[in-house]
Amino acid sequence: MTTELTKASDLLDAGDRSGAVRALRSAVDSVPSAELAPLVGRLAESAGLDDLAGAAAALVAAPERAGALYDFGYACVGRGLAFLAVPALTEALDRCLSPRRGILGLGRDRRLPSTLTVVQELATALEDEERHAAAADLLARHDDLLADWPGRYLRVYNALMDGRPEEAAALFDRLAAPDGTWQPAADRIRRSLARTTAAAPADRSDLRGWHFALTGGILTTLSPYGFRAGMNGRWGYLQLGYESLRYGLERLRTVLDAAGTAPRAVALLPDRNSRILGLAAAGLFGLPAEEYRPGAEDTLVVAYDLNEADREVLRGLHRREPGQILFEHATCWTDTPVVSADVCTLLAQVAVAPWEATLRVDPETQQVEKTAPDERPAEEIAEDIRTAAPVADEGDGETPSDPDETLAAFTTRIRTTWLHGPRDRVRSAGPVRSSRFH
Repeated sequence: MTTELTKASDLLDAGDRSGAVRALRSAVDSVPSAELAPLVGRLAESAGLDDLAGAAAALVAAPERAGALYDFGYACVGRGLAFLAVPALTEALDRCLSPRRGILGLGRDRRLPSTLTVVQELATALEDEERHAAAADLLARHDDLLADWPGRYLRVYNALMDGRPEEAAALFDRLAAPDGTWQPAADRIRRSLARTTAAAPADRSDLRGWHFALTGGILTTLSPYGFRAGMNGRWGYLQLGYESLRYGLERLRTVLDAAGTAPRAVALLPDRNSRILGLAAAGLFGLPAEEYRPGAEDTLVVAYDLNEADREVLRGLHRREPGQILFEHATCWTDTPVVSADVCTLLAQVAVAPWEATLRVDPETQQVEKTAPDERPAEEIAEDIRTAAPVADEGDGETPSDPDETLAAFTTRIRTTWLHGPRDRVRSAGPVRSSRFH
């Protein structure tokens, strides 16, 4: 057993399933799927995932069979473990393309899945892992097996997500008209391609350009830390101050002015963090504040983090109402919200509001401790945001300059393709990659 497998086994024995999964991720590229299967089976049994446990046991019993590899990979994809599925499905595909036969056909895998079935499931696993280049190239190699919908559509999608808009557009133009089932997917791609043309991302580090192209939202700030060290404008973990929240609202003002939009009111969402920020926005912009109502037009809906909103609110926000603008301060880029905001201040894995419990170093003991949350009324905290100085974090000096004029010019350039269509979720980070912390 390798070091990583031993570590994963020890973590599982200790009841740390998440830690075991992280250790398995480190081992997956160097250990055959059949050797991973016993530990994956134990993991599945401990979590009550009977389908995955059964598929793992079947692979242990028949590691040479393409059908067992496929079933294991399929179960892994279904349980959110696509990283385990990729090598298993890759091996299954190799066996489908070169099935092993014994004398007079004896020993042939009678449960051999079709090549198309394995290709599509492998493409799904690669897509779930945001390995869009590999998914697009896989589908291109097996294009003769594909139908336009969904097969070649997935080529289009993954080419676009890999930052190849010209290729995606050319492929999309050759697709036959979809039936009703695939019409929404076709409409999403069509809007994304139009936004890509409008935003014209400069390269694979143009986070604002690609964020707009893929989500339809305008990203107003870039992280000033680690831009050239793997973050490319996104944040990992940060604790916000009142100044940064005020700065985020000022950048929102820049977008609204450049786009020529004039909401009549600020709509307050029910969660505490969003309510605080919404009250601050209303006071700063001189707009009345009203409770959020589905269907209300010409409102600025303010969210702190849409992952904190309840399902009914999110269901209402998916449909775009005339004149409605959805603003989110901190968008989680590793667990994206089910609706994409029209404007967001920053992309982070974790963004702690200044009134929440935060971490600090005790000056005397030098120990990290957690502070108590600020439980003052929302109106008082909102006033602290409104009166704070709008100061941008200078960072490490490696992030490209991004003055208000640059943001305004970008907004002016894309405004005819902004605020169109439903606010669909986009799970992938797209072509701009950032280091993430598991």
